[in-house]
Amino acid sequence: MATFLYRLGRFSFRRRRLVLMLWIAVLAVVGIGAMNVSTSTSDSFSLPGTQSQKAIDLLEKEFPQASASGATARVVFEAPKGHTLASGADKAEVQSLIADLEKAPQVANVADPYQSGLISKSGTITYAQVTYKVGQADITDAARNALHSVADRGDKAGLAVSMGGNAVQEKAGSSSTELIGLLIAAVALVITFGSLLAAGLPLLTAIFGVGTAVAAITVASSVFNLSSAASTLALMLGLAVAIDYALFIVSRYRSEIREGHEPEEAAGRALGTAGSAVVFAGLTVVIALAGLSIIGISMLTTMGLGAAFAVVVAVLIALTLLPAVLGFAGIRIMGSRFTSRRMRALQDGKGEAAGVRWARFVTRNPLKMLVVSVVGLGVLAIPALSMRLALPDDSTSSPGTSERIAYDTITKGFGDGYNGPLTVVVDGQGSSDAKTAAQDAVAQLGTMSDVAAVRPAVFNQSGDVALISVVPKSSPSSTATVDLVSDIRDRGPALKSDTGAELMVTGTTALNIDVSNKLSGALIPYLGVVVGLALILLLLVFRSILVPLKAALGFLLSVLATLGVVVAVFQWGWLADLFGVDQTSPIVSVLPIFMIGVVFGLAMDYEVFLVTRMREEYVHGAEPTEAVIAGFRHSARVVTAAAVIMISVFAGFLLDDVALIKSIGLGLAAAVLFDAFVVRMTLVPAIMTLLGRRAWALPGWLDRALPNVDVEGERLRHLLAETPGDGSTGPDKAPVSSGATGRS
Repeated sequence: MATFLYRLGRFSFRRRRLVLMLWIAVLAVVGIGAMNVSTSTSDSFSLPGTQSQKAIDLLEKEFPQASASGATARVVFEAPKGHTLASGADKAEVQSLIADLEKAPQVANVADPYQSGLISKSGTITYAQVTYKVGQADITDAARNALHSVADRGDKAGLAVSMGGNAVQEKAGSSSTELIGLLIAAVALVITFGSLLAAGLPLLTAIFGVGTAVAAITVASSVFNLSSAASTLALMLGLAVAIDYALFIVSRYRSEIREGHEPEEAAGRALGTAGSAVVFAGLTVVIALAGLSIIGISMLTTMGLGAAFAVVVAVLIALTLLPAVLGFAGIRIMGSRFTSRRMRALQDGKGEAAGVRWARFVTRNPLKMLVVSVVGLGVLAIPALSMRLALPDDSTSSPGTSERIAYDTITKGFGDGYNGPLTVVVDGQGSSDAKTAAQDAVAQLGTMSDVAAVRPAVFNQSGDVALISVVPKSSPSSTATVDLVSDIRDRGPALKSDTGAELMVTGTTALNIDVSNKLSGALIPYLGVVVGLALILLLLVFRSILVPLKAALGFLLSVLATLGVVVAVFQWGWLADLFGVDQTSPIVSVLPIFMIGVVFGLAMDYEVFLVTRMREEYVHGAEPTEAVIAGFRHSARVVTAAAVIMISVFAGFLLDDVALIKSIGLGLAAAVLFDAFVVRMTLVPAIMTLLGRRAWALPGWLDRALPNVDVEGERLRHLLAETPGDGSTGPDKAPVSSGATGRS
């Protein structure tokens, strides 16, 4: 591995114009493609094998006019004070507006409240349920404009009109949140390197790589139905890891230059050592993200694969384009115009860096630091014990928005449950008397304590499938409604035994329950696959059993503390104003398992970058404790800068309007903070000190069975030592080009 990357680094450095032109060509192709394709994204959940999905599929077949998978909107009307919607001019105005809704583009049907009797007891509130022929992602601007036109007309007539439902949600617009992270990253890079040129290269290559990845994902969205969050998360993660990977390689390149190597040779050695760590760190992130596809939820699959693709591009950019750009920079990258006096002293070998002093402090007090870190993370994890999961609905919208006003108005006029009626399907195709079976189901539903209303069964054309609308007394995301869904489903076997008909429950609340059950059932297999593969990878990298296990346990602490912070902010409302959280709500169902995957990948990133240098020193003869300190001497500053950059990029997404993106931004920022500074910078040196040589122990039979991937570059070092001079001709026997002087 190290030898191959050494050769690749020198080749990219030497043939920099060719490498640069190839990457520009790739960016041009995907960029032109992205500008000329029609994209299609969706955040709908497809849950094959669940009762909810089975019911939706049946409704699509038997009730095509119901458009079960289509987008929906609720248009809520409230009369002015002293007026009524039950009669007179206000009623006529509402009926006129409903008639306009029926003529609007893409509308499949509109439930007329006057025909169904959906008028509040006070006579002042009513609402029309609009169902569209297409899903949320395919709602056109004309269809949305028609909704807004109806609302504007109602307002001018003196009515208070509000709208909710997924059809009302606007398509995500472009955001400048990543620019904030880039600015902070630029400052961190300048402080780390003391040079604008050295700081600019990681940013330049990262932007290039992320642009390529996002453009490619945009092109893919014209063929595949991707989640609308896929590009945003690819941008978020791709930008963060691309800067970090470039940071590690540029730092090693400058270190090799200081040791007296020519620029081309330094580029080869930087890739042969730091590049190896980048490859394996990237692999762990890709495994964690791509592993989300085994859960079986299309939204998570596309988010994970999109972000994994961005990480792959970031690794390829770091291994090819970055050495090429270093070839154009040459020795000019060693400039130190912004280097402080203390940094110059450290570069001259005078004094000790803060990271080294911290490592010495931890290694002198390993047990105390271990206990303090574990207890601290444990306390932060406490809120996670009360975590509630739910899919977002209008109740989680910010106060003052049309969606939230519509939700609150329906609650005021009818009750919480009318915001999320349940759809009960009675499949009587296997029954001798489907209508009697449906009537029995309606009768049983009417006797349930948490049911506010049951509407008569509606049959398909053949009369063997019935659709029943059930309104709970409680809100869609409440525990009582979840229990009601379970109770209804529990009555299904008895109905089938008596009548031969199958009873199913679907709708948003039922989908939420099925999502949670599917996620719970997939968690153990997911962790088994992802953590198992990553531990095998780390076993190859570190040739140790205890080091990978320690890494996994540290990840567990990080992710629990992260989930605790997310619950405290988004569910409990702690520091909500500081983080821009307008409305507390349950945590989005997909967030925990997605966070586990991403945090695991990022945690292994820092483990590889920090501990690889410790192993390198240990392999070269250092005592275990001294190897820990030496690892900090070479890596602590760079790991700190990388963590600050990642935190900055992720925290920038707290400014996003989408609750899922906002919560992921806070979660990832907190995860990097905990993992980099508490787990890797404190727990790791403490545990490595307590373990001593046992940390690197490996049974002889396993040592012989494992391939030697040479991440620390030991074989490369021996190979270069056998060549004359500084090894500038290296194992590929290529002469140093004129680019070594920094001229392109």
